[in-house]
Amino acid sequence: MTKNRLLLLMVVFLFSLAFLPQRMMAQAVYGSISGTVSDSAGAVVAGATVTITSVERKTSDTVVTNDDGVYSKERLLPGSYEIKVEKQGFKSAAATSSVSVDTQTNANITLTAGVQTEVVNVELSGEVLKTDRADVATTFSTKEVTELPILDRNFTKLILLTPGTQQQLWNHAASENPQGSTQTIVNGQTFSGTGYQLDGTDNRDVILGIIVINPTFESVGETKITSSNYDAEFGQAIAGVASVQTKSGTNQFHGSAFEYLQRDRFQARNPFSQSTVNSLTGKAIPDSKKDQFGGSVGGPIIKNKLFFFGDYQGTRAKQGGSKLLTVPTALARTGNLSEYGVPIFNPTTGLQYTGNIIPACGVGQTPENNGCLSTQALNI
Repeated sequence: MTKNRLLLLMVVFLFSLAFLPQRMMAQAVYGSISGTVSDSAGAVVAGATVTITSVERKTSDTVVTNDDGVYSKERLLPGSYEIKVEKQGFKSAAATSSVSVDTQTNANITLTAGVQTEVVNVELSGEVLKTDRADVATTFSTKEVTELPILDRNFTKLILLTPGTQQQLWNHAASENPQGSTQTIVNGQTFSGTGYQLDGTDNRDVILGIIVINPTFESVGETKITSSNYDAEFGQAIAGVASVQTKSGTNQFHGSAFEYLQRDRFQARNPFSQSTVNSLTGKAIPDSKKDQFGGSVGGPIIKNKLFFFGDYQGTRAKQGGSKLLTVPTALARTGNLSEYGVPIFNPTTGLQYTGNIIPACGVGQTPENNGCLSTQALNI
């Protein structure tokens, strides 16, 4: 009876936690907009209503300026946003600003006295100095991620475009790293010190120190590579942080399709091993093929409220190779190298063998001391 009562209390407690109002701190992997609302005389305006609306999704969030005239809205997806400020006794002000991943956008708004139904479009000035954080980072927009010429479409190669990075000289085995992610050194630190974030979730293998989910380019909305002075919330990172925000559906259906082909017919021949056509295959270059294909689609489920987005990337590869090898002839196996047409020297004396023939070792002789062929070597 006691156990059943305890179980019932635990279930009630968990349900109560689910429905209690909670305050959650936003992670910096999202973007945010903040600013100060003031009047034409420079005095701050408290209690102004600020509505922030996504241009692509038409979803809106409303905040109110505090006693210092400051407003802030966190946990915003990267993209363009319309900002509208309203206050009794002032004309409404409207502005457009963009939000980037792990970045706070400053948007200061000035209100002018007048009727609230009048709307004044405000042009925001560019941010001259970043004051909210001191990180050193490179941000890649959706357009840059899509159009940068990365041959194998491997997202982790994008990190190498950040100053202070280089590729590790060795890689994990394919069985440990099936997605083929690149191990990257940031500012001389170990590759395992680089942190990875995917939509605010830790995306780093704690054992191997590599990315867990290597996102496809079609799914990446924006990414920020921070090489130093990142926030304390990225506690597991000691070298750099790669933050990725995936794409979202919008009020309009949109999609993409791609295919990248690499074939042996487009490759140059190796002048040493592929100068002539192979008599067995009839080809100068072995068959090789790499085909990467896929696409994405997104759109509304309920306009202005619920959206979907999905993508797929497939890879099919066949890699051929050729080598030019020399097999010893029956005569060469006996130590007679005269048919090769090059002088052969005794490594112990420095003198050329007579007739380019390496003699067999006699009694008491060894290859190391006399430069001869052992009986075991002759029997191979």
